[in-house]
Amino acid sequence: MATIKDIAAKAGVSIATVSRVLNHDETLNAQDETKKRIFEIAEELEYEVRAQKKRRRKLKIGVFYSYSPEEELQDPYYLCIRLAIEKKLEEEGYTKVIVKLDDSPEMINGLDGVICTGTFTKKMVEAIEIWECPVIFIDADPNPKRFDSIVVDYRRAVEEIVSYLVGCGHTKIGMIGCREVDKEGDEVLDTRIQHFQNALKKRGLYHPEYTKFGAYYAKYGYKLLKEFYEEGNLPTALFVANDSMAAGSYRAAYELGLKIPDDISIIGFNDIPTAKYMVPPLTTVRLYMEFMGEYAVKLLEERIIHGREICVKVSIPTKLYIRDSVKKF
Repeated sequence: MATIKDIAAKAGVSIATVSRVLNHDETLNAQDETKKRIFEIAEELEYEVRAQKKRRRKLKIGVFYSYSPEEELQDPYYLCIRLAIEKKLEEEGYTKVIVKLDDSPEMINGLDGVICTGTFTKKMVEAIEIWECPVIFIDADPNPKRFDSIVVDYRRAVEEIVSYLVGCGHTKIGMIGCREVDKEGDEVLDTRIQHFQNALKKRGLYHPEYTKFGAYYAKYGYKLLKEFYEEGNLPTALFVANDSMAAGSYRAAYELGLKIPDDISIIGFNDIPTAKYMVPPLTTVRLYMEFMGEYAVKLLEERIIHGREICVKVSIPTKLYIRDSVKKF
């Protein structure tokens, strides 16, 4: 009986490509001619998809979350990703195992693979590199030669934000970004800050006094907007690192008697479910968090079942949802 490996060999493509074509994966970037050839060879070899399904085994997948449940509640971003991972694992009938860094090598290597989400210190990555099973990172790319990863295209997302604000007539544009210190004492800087600065500099609009930093929690959005106001450096528009922080900024604006968007325009990031119910509804950037969680399971499954050896890095685009929190001049 023909296998996917037989089809791949005859078609001159990878096993993963054959699998994705036969399963009608619309995200696959392959020429129509290649897809046609694969289907023709599959028919010629009398390949049967149901034979593949019979061979499918139940996988044992580890999940490693670098953040605590308390941190997850403060910032729903990773909550959405986690729920998507767990939902997909349940749908596929796979066993989920919560993994910790101090778990024994025997326990870790007894898993078919591990999905890691959160932020990671150098020591954490070094510990994970010892694991012998396949590993995929979500929203992190610590070693592209060793691990699969799913990341967000932050540069394009920030460029879209700045372009929109400038197009609305804003020239005094600020940012409340994130700057934290990890467990090893090293600074963790929000990569979007550099993209933000570059986007403004090329337009001649960058002013360092309009940028502040805090952690990814609502209280910092609240605190930092008040600092802008008290220092007399309140920009007309603010890009805030996530929607939770944006909610804090909304509260600060209300207490200061500032109207959104007349006195201060605000753009968030993540598009959490409550963003559209804020007053006014928050203009924000949609991150496809559910897709990231689901696709991580799919990529890990592909590597485990089909034996893909080359690491892949998937960059996920974003979408700006325009609502009512930005003023047009």
